[in-house]
Amino acid sequence: MAVEKSGLYYPNKMGRIYLMAMEEVMGTNGIKAVLNLAKVPELIDNFPPNNLAREFDFADFGALGQAIEEMYGPRGGRGLALRAGRAAFAQGLSEFGSVVGASELAFKVIPMATKLKVGLKAMAETFTKFSDQHSEVEEADEHFIYTIFQCPVCYGRTSDRNICYGAVGILQEGLRWVSGGKDFKVEEMECKANGADNCVFYIYKEPLN
Repeated sequence: MAVEKSGLYYPNKMGRIYLMAMEEVMGTNGIKAVLNLAKVPELIDNFPPNNLAREFDFADFGALGQAIEEMYGPRGGRGLALRAGRAAFAQGLSEFGSVVGASELAFKVIPMATKLKVGLKAMAETFTKFSDQHSEVEEADEHFIYTIFQCPVCYGRTSDRNICYGAVGILQEGLRWVSGGKDFKVEEMECKANGADNCVFYIYKEPLN
């Protein structure tokens, strides 16, 4: 039985980028198996078009994460989802940054803490502007708090753990991009799949390297 649709959407372009990233991480046969298991076989060899029409349903996105975990187990699924998230940002989500005024050139001349703040706000604004995923950023002393409302990564899923690894991967790679190659600890503190109201991530200000 197909997943009941949510009526909430990513633009086709974002769905396409994430599927291409998954294919890069798990290979052609891997992505076909995941799409079958996620009950979206219509996407096999038929990724969404490269446009901004909001047509990639959150329920399908959540089903992809569920399928990865079912195929590879919780630990293997976590690693693959993280890698797919990072690859998705590297493959094309970064190009959305220029649309909200977050160009690479601007980032080269401002302090690190400001880079993180501007970069995270740009990511939140990008998802809020182009999709039905509303995101917000707040600042605390040692970390930033990134909140995703109506999170597509865990949409329709329940778990006894926090499971939005794809979102963690996207945030990690986004921070790497804005910081000029540094890695930062990104931790999901609350997850809707685990009973929370929204999905909340802490991004620590001190780089790991």
